[in-house]
Amino acid sequence: MADPSSYRPRPGEIPDSPGVYRFRDEHRRVIYVGKAKSLRQRLANYFQDLANLHPRTRTMVTTAASVEWTVVSTEVEALQLEYSWIKEYDPRFNVKYRDDKSYPYLAVTMNEQFPRVQVMRGHKKKGVRYFGPYAHAWAIRDTVDLLLRVFPVRTCSTGVFKNAARTGRPCLLGYIGKCSAPCVGRVTPEDHRELAEDFSDFMAGRTGTYLRRLEKQMTEAAEEMEYERAARLRDDIGALKKAMEKNAVVLADATDADLIAVAEDELEAALQIFHVRGGRVRGQRGWVTDKVEEVTTGALVEHALQQLYGEESGDAVPKEVLVPALPEPVEPVQDWLAARRGANVSLRIPQRGDKKALMETVQRNAQQALALHKTKRASDLTTRSRALEEIAEALDLDSAPLRIECYDISHLQGDDVVASMVVFEDGLQRKSEYRRFQIKGFAGQDDVRSMHEVITRRFRRYLAEKERTGEWADGSGVDGSDGSGADGSALSAALAGGSGAEGVLAGAEGALAGGDGALGGPEVITDSLKDDDGRPRKFAYPPQLVVVDGGQPQVAAARRALDELGIDDIAVCGLAKRLEEVWVPGEDDPVVLPRTSEGLYLLQRVRDEAHRFAITYQRTKRAKRFRAGPLDDVPGLGETRKQALINHFGSVKKLRSATIEQIQEVPGIGRKTAETIAVALAQAAPAAPAVNTATGEIIEDEEPGTTGGSSGEPVTAGVPDERRGQET
Repeated sequence: MADPSSYRPRPGEIPDSPGVYRFRDEHRRVIYVGKAKSLRQRLANYFQDLANLHPRTRTMVTTAASVEWTVVSTEVEALQLEYSWIKEYDPRFNVKYRDDKSYPYLAVTMNEQFPRVQVMRGHKKKGVRYFGPYAHAWAIRDTVDLLLRVFPVRTCSTGVFKNAARTGRPCLLGYIGKCSAPCVGRVTPEDHRELAEDFSDFMAGRTGTYLRRLEKQMTEAAEEMEYERAARLRDDIGALKKAMEKNAVVLADATDADLIAVAEDELEAALQIFHVRGGRVRGQRGWVTDKVEEVTTGALVEHALQQLYGEESGDAVPKEVLVPALPEPVEPVQDWLAARRGANVSLRIPQRGDKKALMETVQRNAQQALALHKTKRASDLTTRSRALEEIAEALDLDSAPLRIECYDISHLQGDDVVASMVVFEDGLQRKSEYRRFQIKGFAGQDDVRSMHEVITRRFRRYLAEKERTGEWADGSGVDGSDGSGADGSALSAALAGGSGAEGVLAGAEGALAGGDGALGGPEVITDSLKDDDGRPRKFAYPPQLVVVDGGQPQVAAARRALDELGIDDIAVCGLAKRLEEVWVPGEDDPVVLPRTSEGLYLLQRVRDEAHRFAITYQRTKRAKRFRAGPLDDVPGLGETRKQALINHFGSVKKLRSATIEQIQEVPGIGRKTAETIAVALAQAAPAAPAVNTATGEIIEDEEPGTTGGSSGEPVTAGVPDERRGQET
């Protein structure tokens, strides 16, 4: 625990101007980001008697090891920079709202030639119009099903769309009138886009004009005695009204507003948002957060506004935002919202009328959400704490292992050998820290040797980070000695790439230089060794416990790898699948935890997650290898031109029989490339024939790996039967 006085800035160093400040821990990680109208006054609040600080603020300042700041011109700039840094650094002590679920949106992909209506979750994409969020995906589908009668917009996937275009036959929705079938040319791209825009306008709340237009058309059709058309329009109007009834009017005069309510106690806060568009509630979502420091309701609202609108612009930011308390000061936040919208935004507390009544409803939802969350969290916190304590007691650790890393090896009969690393912090998955490895030091099946290689490569990176950031004094060893002992020699040899640490370099050449020997593909390790700026760096932080999937041999290999690197302050254990026994290094007998032990359950979860992650990666690599074809060996031929060749000829078999002049007809293929393709296909041995596994029929006119079989039947193409081998 650090003493805040050890890193307190000297008097007069802190400027008396607006800015953003960052607290860093001993590993140079940013653990807290804040903004202030006056940096001097705000930071002075942190460097006072610890007894006067809020308990969580006290934890933050004693965890930190340094503080730094950036001066800006205005409070609006400070607000923008604070949001950017919170998003970039993900500080552990900042207020971060967590969605209590992944809310679905109704999306219209206006960025495509033929816009598609679909349910979407996750991050928003550019060029897509979103409506919602909604509480349930089925509610979206029910609404869309009603509206497709009036707005027959495409809803099919890209694969179904292309298949219909190729065969000239639309899907079922095209036959029953719920899709205008642009795939087969029933409507032009312009007419289909107009349908999508009408659909979007209706969902945005502009319903009255469209309904009046349909009613006028129905009347005209009846007067002209076109009764079938009039009946169809009548049914369309009924479908639209039924869809509108799903969202009752809650505010008059077609109001566009977001209502935010907060329910809080000393430790946590729950936030509920109602999205009102056109006077109707179009979506709802809820967040919860830990109150890391003593924070007011207005500050909670400010953080919520940052996270809610930080990446939005235009109409996604409504004209009105109604809140239970205003941030202090309110002007910078209001100016920031106006800049995001491009027009004035009213940020205020409702005082009377329908808006105040609706705010009370939102507040009740927030209170119920907080009560439900605390019921779940209480049990969860207690269970996780007990599990970590049981693991510490069983393995004789000095403290509970707050960070656990687990490793697993996966392969199929010795092919495509890969490894996984998963991370649990405070008993919860930390998926952003997961890593994947390719075993490259040797070929074949050897789980023990693979485990040694993976542990070595992971912790060589950790040692490199420590040395680069200067956490060791020059010439000092891991244990604080001068490095002249065995551990220091092993470490020096390991970092230098010499032979002093036997087996350390297996398959890890170039790891410190950022080569592809460290992880599964260069994109995984491109920025592993970043500048010392507080961003999360891969492999930079050590665990308290390393868990390996296996028994004594795997545990011994992991311990030997750590010993060769001179690391002796990280515990190691293994969990064997057969009897769920916990093995520790140097012991002939396993540690047996009771079957009802929460500690054993947590270790099983960690082990199973590592196994799942490894299997997923191994299957991906195997599938990619099986999909490889003769065109993959043509130098300089990328995915785009390969796909263009297949689309032009229909299959590799037809391409193989084509002349050089015919190959040149494909856009982007010159004579030299065509000659190279012809030579490569002539030299490549014909692949095994594609077989329809349902009928045993050999498919002559297609080459494996190019297109699927007919009628959706499964097709094999010389691919080994997975049932003959066993994945591990």
